[in-house]
Amino acid sequence: MAEFGKTRLWLIKYRGDLTQQQVANKAGISRSYYAEIESGNKNPGVKTAKRLSSVLMFDWTIFYKS
Repeated sequence: MAEFGKTRLWLIKYRGDLTQQQVANKAGISRSYYAEIESGNKNPGVKTAKRLSSVLMFDWTIFYKS
């Protein structure tokens, strides 16, 4: 899985002006879980990856590319 344990700067870029809370709300996850994903401390499951990609408009498989 790509970038595990590293801050996912690309995810912050896609987030743009949205707050972590706003992204989390739209994706149906907690802000703390989203923060863990963004910081690279957790990898999302497929369902969550797809939700995040829908909210932020990117290819969900990016989480699983090395």
